Amino acid sequence: MQINRDQFLEDGYLVLSQIIPPGQLDSLRVSYEHLVKQQKVIWAEERPPNAPPGGVWETSAQPRLLLQQSPLANLIDRYTASAIEIWLHPNTQGISSELLDIPDAAVTEMMLMCSPVSDRGPAVWHRDLHPIDTAPLQGYIDDIIETGPRYIQWNIPLYDDSVLWVVPGSHLRLNTGQENKQLLADPRVPLSDGIQTHLKAGDGVVYILPILHWGSNYSDKTRRTIHGGFSNHTQYPNLDFVEHLKTPNQQMFENWEKRSIEMQNHTEAALRAAIKQNSHDYHSNLEKLCPDRKEKGKMLTTIFLSKMVCFINLNKTPNFGSVSDDLRQKAPNAHPTTLNWGPKFADRFSVEEARILWNRFKIIDAKLKTNEEHFSPGFQSDPMHYFFNQMPTNFNVTDLIASWSQA
Repeated sequence: MQINRDQFLEDGYLVLSQIIPPGQLDSLRVSYEHLVKQQKVIWAEERPPNAPPGGVWETSAQPRLLLQQSPLANLIDRYTASAIEIWLHPNTQGISSELLDIPDAAVTEMMLMCSPVSDRGPAVWHRDLHPIDTAPLQGYIDDIIETGPRYIQWNIPLYDDSVLWVVPGSHLRLNTGQENKQLLADPRVPLSDGIQTHLKAGDGVVYILPILHWGSNYSDKTRRTIHGGFSNHTQYPNLDFVEHLKTPNQQMFENWEKRSIEMQNHTEAALRAAIKQNSHDYHSNLEKLCPDRKEKGKMLTTIFLSKMVCFINLNKTPNFGSVSDDLRQKAPNAHPTTLNWGPKFADRFSVEEARILWNRFKIIDAKLKTNEEHFSPGFQSDPMHYFFNQMPTNFNVTDLIASWSQA
């Protein structure tokens, strides 16, 4: 399939026809619908007291199946394996590798977005970005302009779907004043520069986060839209489904899992270089983590590492520091695309090593926030002290390393 990567980098999205080969569409619908039925049983069994009989299926505005996580990952078999294998097709994995300009892009999440049982109307415009535990928007923009995206996301509907709107080019800039004005007044109506995507069954839209986008209408019209992304950094909490895949596809997941372990080791090595104040090893492991990234990209990676250091300390010492509840609540979770490998990763370090790491990186944390809470619309965040948009000024990786010897 021919794609225009230059257009993708400029607009931030591409609409592509027949991502699912027409001959596979009906069988894929059957596979996914079987998983929907199994998930509905799970949600009904897990429903809390006073919840409706269907649990999440009845309460959510957009019920989502998470194929890569338990318990659903344990239920995939040879009859439903196609729900996984569509992510390994040249039209998905191959195109994603080309768009990311990496040899072997790995699928990060494999989901199915479903229609609610009753009309829920529109969602809010947003960027899939929460700077409190990742980085400010400008850091992502600088990195994309400098080298290209690190992560891309897909919507692939099994039935016609026009729910998604995007603002072309918004992945390369901050919100405009007019956008902020509209988002503060009513974030559930079209933006003037927004474009609605009209997808036929089997088509796909692939987009660069953090593009500004909108779920325009969560109605009860049947919706079964495959949703997920690709990156160089992945982590699979459950790989039980792999044994049911075709042999070449099993090998792909084995290769990605091996790379995930290598990336976790490079992350540990970078942090141990910081402990030892070894600038050469720190730079060497930054390059291994994110090959060919330039100065601003390496600064973004370093901010990701500073957040990992925060989570290491939160997992080692639960009463660590004056950390906001929002940030503290994210400590039990993993987010591998930003090098957050989850609570088990903290076990690689002692309490004392975690304390030293915080002393190495706390200067970045201080530069990423202000004394007063503030708010910027269009993010997946509430008011907070951390900056939504701006990166530290006149401060880069070299300055961070210099601070280690000054402390």
